[in-house]
Amino acid sequence: MESPRRCYVLPIRDIVVFPGIIAPLFVGRPRSLKAIEMAMLQDRNILVVAQKDMQIDDPRVEDLYTVGTLCTILQMVRIPDGTTKVLIEGVERVRVESFSRGKEALEADVVPLPWEESLSPNLEALKRSVLEQFEKYVTLHPRIPAEVLVTVMNVDDPRQISDLVSSHLSIKVDQKQRLLEMVDPEKSLKFILKLLLEEIDILQLEHDIQDKVRQEVERGHKEYYLREQLKIIQDELGQNETPSEIEELRGKIEEADMPEVPRNKALHELDRLSKMPVMSAEATVVRTYIDWLVALPWNKFSPDNLDILRAEKILEEDHYGLEKVKERILEFLAVRKLASGKMKGQVLCFVGPPGVGKTSLGKSIARALERKFVSMSLGGMRDEAEIRGHRRTYVGAMPGRIIQKIRQAGVRNPVLLMDEIDKMGQDFRGDPSAALLEVLDPEQNSSFTDHFMEVPVDLSDVIFITTANVTHSIPRPLLDRMEVIKIPGYVWQEKIRIAKRHLFPRILTEHGLSPKQVKVTPKGLEQLISEYTREAGVRGLERELSTICRKIARKLVEKGEEFEGSVTVGPRELKEYLGPPRLYDLRLPKKKEIGTAVGLAWTETGGDVLVIEAVTMKGKGDVTLTGNLGSVMQESAQTALGFLRANAEEFGIGDVDWKTIDVHLHVPEGAIPKDGPSAGITMALAMLSAVRKSPVLPGIAMTGEISLQGKVLPVGGIRDKILAAKRQGIRNIILPAANRPDVEEIPEWSREGLSFRYVERVAEVFDFALERAKEK
Repeated sequence: MESPRRCYVLPIRDIVVFPGIIAPLFVGRPRSLKAIEMAMLQDRNILVVAQKDMQIDDPRVEDLYTVGTLCTILQMVRIPDGTTKVLIEGVERVRVESFSRGKEALEADVVPLPWEESLSPNLEALKRSVLEQFEKYVTLHPRIPAEVLVTVMNVDDPRQISDLVSSHLSIKVDQKQRLLEMVDPEKSLKFILKLLLEEIDILQLEHDIQDKVRQEVERGHKEYYLREQLKIIQDELGQNETPSEIEELRGKIEEADMPEVPRNKALHELDRLSKMPVMSAEATVVRTYIDWLVALPWNKFSPDNLDILRAEKILEEDHYGLEKVKERILEFLAVRKLASGKMKGQVLCFVGPPGVGKTSLGKSIARALERKFVSMSLGGMRDEAEIRGHRRTYVGAMPGRIIQKIRQAGVRNPVLLMDEIDKMGQDFRGDPSAALLEVLDPEQNSSFTDHFMEVPVDLSDVIFITTANVTHSIPRPLLDRMEVIKIPGYVWQEKIRIAKRHLFPRILTEHGLSPKQVKVTPKGLEQLISEYTREAGVRGLERELSTICRKIARKLVEKGEEFEGSVTVGPRELKEYLGPPRLYDLRLPKKKEIGTAVGLAWTETGGDVLVIEAVTMKGKGDVTLTGNLGSVMQESAQTALGFLRANAEEFGIGDVDWKTIDVHLHVPEGAIPKDGPSAGITMALAMLSAVRKSPVLPGIAMTGEISLQGKVLPVGGIRDKILAAKRQGIRNIILPAANRPDVEEIPEWSREGLSFRYVERVAEVFDFALERAKEK
């Protein structure tokens, strides 16, 4: 190995010098000038090394790269402005062993950094590819002379080609430094080829843009020339009158009472329109844009009615129950009244199962405030332009749905309901949920800018209300900007009152019937809810009542008794109108069964009851999970089985040879996807029952996540799960002990007739639900 060689250092800012390259440098820093003078007095050799940061005027050792080029000073000329021009020639790559900072100049000990001897068969092919692409690059690049290409083409050594091409690439200093530090010819040529391909793509794009701009400029000059000629001809003929349409639009702009920015924009566009040919495509775009600016309600408000007692009365009229939700809405209105003019717009998000009245609550808020109400559905929306609009450069461009709804409302402060915010998607056209962040953020929406409008629109006076079935599919930044109000499902007692007060009178009116003609008995209504509909909301109940009214209407019309007589619908008549009852609870075990346990689940449509079945058979120790289970639910089943196998002795299955049996776990209704950890203890019970051949007692439902230590962890959706169990006639419910506060929040009357058992360990579940424990 060669001993280090001491030489002076010349730091340079924005270029990297390669071996074999002659380059002029302009030097003005005192220490750099001193290094050149000292080098000229010795052997004219100097180390040229690049700075990491170009902004540093007096670089320290740590600011310099450790690989540079040892160069020979060919010529030094002092220029009158105080700088010195130095002509240098790169000799060889070197690596700095150490720097030493002298009083006048920086010195370094360097050792050569030779090329690696590469025998790769790819070198020749890489060399040809690099030369071919470099030829294209020189052709496209405006500042590289053709002589450079001739020089490179006459070189045969791949290493020299690498250095020559690298020195002429218009790339960043750090990329050039990376090329200088490469000593493997194959890697160096591959990297150069990649850079050449990228640069050629950019240069070709620049050429295409320049060609298009040139064509547009030429077309604009031609149109201007012809338009000026037309003006002169009209002057000569005495026909140079201002089009009436321009004056009409000017009048509309003055009447629109716009803020200064949109008004100036509208007048500017009107001035452009006056100079355009009437039938041109661009004139149509500008005319449409001005129409939108004029049509927006910039300063039109509807006065708020903040009478809390009146609002409470309206909410009671429109909705039954939902006490906490109504209380929160009244608090919201009270704060608006006290902080009038100071409070920034809040965003309410109603979350709950379908059919519980989320959308109608939004209408009630608008009615209570006496504001205009507009709604839009976000379900399935995948295009960001639906929110922000399209740029005016696109054919058929329109503003986004937000601006459209504001124009439709005709006032600046409507109640805007955004339905199904949890059903939005995203694809190559953008993410609409990200665009909604600006709309729903009170800190930003005072200057919302639509891509089409191009001027800020104040949305801070709009009351935004969103609805969703679940919150987990709403992006977290968006959810953070909304106040979530959860709307639970209804129990059957609430449904009876809702049907009597709201649904049935409206359905009778829609079908042309009167309360005297059709009556539904309380028993009939109760049976309709319990045996024909099983849901968290009331949409299914509404459909069934509509079916009954349609059949009665037909019967009355056929008999010619449209306005006479009366039909009473009780439990007996339900079968005639709706067919036999749909006995949903037939799938639940009515007697003791081995390997069958009942779990409680939460879905987007509210609570539901799951039957989980397990069987064992001769096999090889395999575990089969079926029923369209999600990954979390499958992992929960594996956890439950792992716990049972680890504690086999404790649960009386210590003599089971797990290698000779297969366990099959199935959750019926396989067409419906299922996921979540809530069924952990249920699956553990079903598998233990199947392995031990101990029957599970009927009439018990449970929910809870299981851990490998046998702990029962809390889960969500407790209210909806309890209501689902109650709808199915289940009276005994096993819940995690940590969920006790959730049960205590449920009204007393909705817990009536139910027995709750709170457990902390899964062994307590086995003791309570398996027959053997009962016999003891």
